[in-house]
Amino acid sequence: MENLTNQDQQYEQQFTKPVIKMGRILNLLGVLFSFLPALYISIRYDAFPGAANILKGWALIAAIFGSYYIIEPISYFPILGLPGTFMGFISGNLGNMRVPCSALAQEAVGVEGGTNKAELVSTLGIAGSIITNIIVTVLAAVAGSYIISILPESVLAAFDFIAPSIFGSMYAMFAIKDIKSGLFALVLTVILIKIGAPTFVIVPVTVFATIFFGIKTRKKGEK
Repeated sequence: MENLTNQDQQYEQQFTKPVIKMGRILNLLGVLFSFLPALYISIRYDAFPGAANILKGWALIAAIFGSYYIIEPISYFPILGLPGTFMGFISGNLGNMRVPCSALAQEAVGVEGGTNKAELVSTLGIAGSIITNIIVTVLAAVAGSYIISILPESVLAAFDFIAPSIFGSMYAMFAIKDIKSGLFALVLTVILIKIGAPTFVIVPVTVFATIFFGIKTRKKGEK
């Protein structure tokens, strides 16, 4: 037990703390750099839209996606781990790329979720997905328009189902591990959809309710 504690302390000192330090710096730099194109256009072409218009635009986006500011870090963190969370939010494509790659990497290796080993495997899986993503993005930027122009309409129509298929397969993968929680989340989601609840209500309610349900059922199982 003492050996395990020492290992955890060593892991925190040599890996977790440096990750937190660099993750904060790089993510803040990412936020800063994301404003540079808009600032350049505004200054170079004298196209500043005005503070009122900027705030209106921000309010519109926040009204649509504001709930995800809280939902995504909480719901994805158990899969991504700390390094994966920093990497995922700065690289983008979180739900449809980083989370599936992290989950599949852990599944392939067979590590227990939430452990230090799982966090390391998740980090490697996400790093691999980012490198692959960059390569594919460069190829798409160079030849993407030509490839799309020669694809038939039936193939292009199938692209609309990529995101649902990814999330559906992820749901099935995790639901198999905890059938009760999986069924609870599915039934709750269907009920909320049937009563006409908006998406920004369905997602947080389902996420937090399922977390609470999983905690309660696990505690009952341990008694």
